[in-house]
Amino acid sequence: MRTALTARLGLMLGIAFSICLVTGVLSHFIQHPPGGFHWPSRPVQLYRITQGLHVASGLASVPLLTAKIWSVFPKLFTWPPVRGLAHGLERAAIGLLSAAAVFELVTGVLNIAYWYSLMPFGFIGAHYWTAWILAGALLLHIAAKLPLIRAALTGPAAPDGDTNSTAADGGRARRGMLTLARAAGGGGWTRRGVLTLTGAAAGAVTLATVGQTVAPLGRVSLLAPRLPGVGPQGLPVNKTAAAAGIVRVDESYRLQLTGPTGRHALSLQDLLALPQFAAELPIACVEGWSASATWSGVRVADLLRLVGAEDPDRPVTVESLQQDGPYRTSVLEPGQARDPLTLLALRLGGEPLHLDHGHPCRLIAPNRPGVLQTKWVAAVIA
Repeated sequence: MRTALTARLGLMLGIAFSICLVTGVLSHFIQHPPGGFHWPSRPVQLYRITQGLHVASGLASVPLLTAKIWSVFPKLFTWPPVRGLAHGLERAAIGLLSAAAVFELVTGVLNIAYWYSLMPFGFIGAHYWTAWILAGALLLHIAAKLPLIRAALTGPAAPDGDTNSTAADGGRARRGMLTLARAAGGGGWTRRGVLTLTGAAAGAVTLATVGQTVAPLGRVSLLAPRLPGVGPQGLPVNKTAAAAGIVRVDESYRLQLTGPTGRHALSLQDLLALPQFAAELPIACVEGWSASATWSGVRVADLLRLVGAEDPDRPVTVESLQQDGPYRTSVLEPGQARDPLTLLALRLGGEPLHLDHGHPCRLIAPNRPGVLQTKWVAAVIA
């Protein structure tokens, strides 16, 4: 039973890790685009979905990984611990795989909970590069265990009450597994029981957190760090104005608009005097929460026309009044900058922006991570 259980848990965990890896790398490329990478502005909900899947699959992996480690735990005590060079390399690879998996899940949970003080290193770089280590170690592990996995998944099922592993595990391993099984549940867990419990735990974790992006589930998502509808003007915020060093914005504010044909300094009243447009767009945060809202303001494309920046291949840089931070500036790709839904928003839900939401104006663009939706906009440069 144990080998078949381990294979099935590994399959579930591999699916969750694959979703998490693909969506995580995609999010990293959007925020730190490599050469030749382009992210479209439509469909407007795409990043919200991919990042929601990233966080949800990562959290669901926690009970899956716990069960997977439990299923192979007795094999850690087989003797001798290393039976030759090949076996030693295999065990070292499993150790690397396990360490990388635990690191990714722990740092991911710390990130969505905003517990950065517990990570004495840069989260983004460490999380990203360890993901590639995890992917490589996982592929090597699958390649090494593929015959055993295939046999366990396609061969005749062992009786559920049989907690023994394969005969090759040796007598000590069998005795260890029986001892662990009896300690865990009196008469031992059945394969179906373990899979059911693990699936239920993964479902419970998902249900308790996914409400941060699926609003109807907000009331049951007790572990979600952010919930749609909770925050200034009914919308969550990650970084407040105080945290960004923005105490107030007075009437001397001017938006510096720069392009090929010149430069304009626009007051808030100047911006309000321009044609106003509204768009229903989500704020989709890298930590997994998202919420839709109605934004209104000036189309970035209209501002670009004021300074002759109509070249469809010209990117646009947006700068914040915030003095420091990795996202003080962001770059709009040419297509996104000229999308009619991309706004320099002045209002949220029909009301002037709250200072925490970027008063006097902020960028809001379709299909874009929240960290790149620059608040307290000081300059637009094309």
